[in-house]
Amino acid sequence: MDLVALGQRIQSARMERGLTLHTLADRSRVSVSMLSAVERGAKAPTVVVLDRIAEGLGLPPADLLTEPARMVVRRAADQDVVDEPGGWQRTILTPVVPGVNFEWIRSTLPPGCEAGTYPPYAAGSHEFLFVQSGVLTLTVDGETVKLEEGDSLYLAADVALSYTNRATTPCTYYVAALIMRPRRPGLGRHSI
Repeated sequence: MDLVALGQRIQSARMERGLTLHTLADRSRVSVSMLSAVERGAKAPTVVVLDRIAEGLGLPPADLLTEPARMVVRRAADQDVVDEPGGWQRTILTPVVPGVNFEWIRSTLPPGCEAGTYPPYAAGSHEFLFVQSGVLTLTVDGETVKLEEGDSLYLAADVALSYTNRATTPCTYYVAALIMRPRRPGLGRHSI
């Protein structure tokens, strides 16, 4: 077993979740010094310690032991389609890849739909939007932006954001989000 690679996977998973060594130590019931040594590749964790670390991270232990896949195919039939309150729908187009914080999502808002306001992602996050059809009205940190068919937009995603279709026809748009770090715990946001 490559202890350095294992340590890097644990550290990466911890950082993706916005956890400090102390927080993960509390969650996993593993000392800070042991966690630090494991992350540096200086110590091999026992099966019990590895299981506790995985539990503290909310992962199966196998995810810490294996290298991430270099290619993941997500078939159309396997895409997550979420019907949201208010009649709008979002489809998560990208496969879930541990350690990769990128999402590509297609959303369709019916006429007159307000999808809601979403809290900011962590600093360093980015979103790209493209309107395939219809008209999308965004409120970005209090500023209103109207995007029509074929328009695109980039924004630093560390701001409050809301999506509205004020038109009389449906609006379909795509969001590509690169999340450099996760949102702070308790600030859940559905990407749309």
